[in-house]
Amino acid sequence: MKENLKRLFTGCWTVPNLLSLIRILLIPVFGVLFYNGEALWAVVVLILSGLTDLFDGKIARRFNQISELGKILDPIADKLTQITIAIVIFLVLDKSQDPTMQWFKWVFLFFLFKELLMILGGAVMLAVGLRPGAAEIYGKVATFVFYGVMVVVLAFGPEVGALCSWFTLPKPVMIGLVILSAALTFVALLSYIPGTFRQFKEKKQKAKEPKE
Repeated sequence: MKENLKRLFTGCWTVPNLLSLIRILLIPVFGVLFYNGEALWAVVVLILSGLTDLFDGKIARRFNQISELGKILDPIADKLTQITIAIVIFLVLDKSQDPTMQWFKWVFLFFLFKELLMILGGAVMLAVGLRPGAAEIYGKVATFVFYGVMVVVLAFGPEVGALCSWFTLPKPVMIGLVILSAALTFVALLSYIPGTFRQFKEKKQKAKEPKE
């Protein structure tokens, strides 16, 4: 256990890890701002959060600042941010009297379910000595689209957006954008399955090998 912790925190003081920590700290700031009706600042915080997510990986690879802690912090920051966004929008739409919004709100619980499933799956893998797979291209694209769509929805979406009184997205457009994001998220979720099963299979095979 001590060796694992030592390895985890070796070389942890890096710019990418600092950006991931900032992203985690921005989560309650976003939630409080949006809940208090400060839509503009909430959207600004969300954009800032997305930018830290974009640059932490680039900096880590460019300056060789990839660390074991960063491999855990980055996905945790992503998942907590996406969970918070999904909950916030669900709660807003739950107050709507529009029947369309009442069924549409459940789409956001899918995002919540996916992230909770990923967290649970990652915890199980770590518990048995495996490492959760890094985000593939599907996951990166899904995350990028999610941030973009949610910024638009929070700024201009009907029943949700409060940024501009003179412009609101038509409902079909908002619904289409969110469903597109949900579809990409589902594909990203499926993309983790082969690698996860492969790791469990390899671990099982190693357990059967005779020890020297």
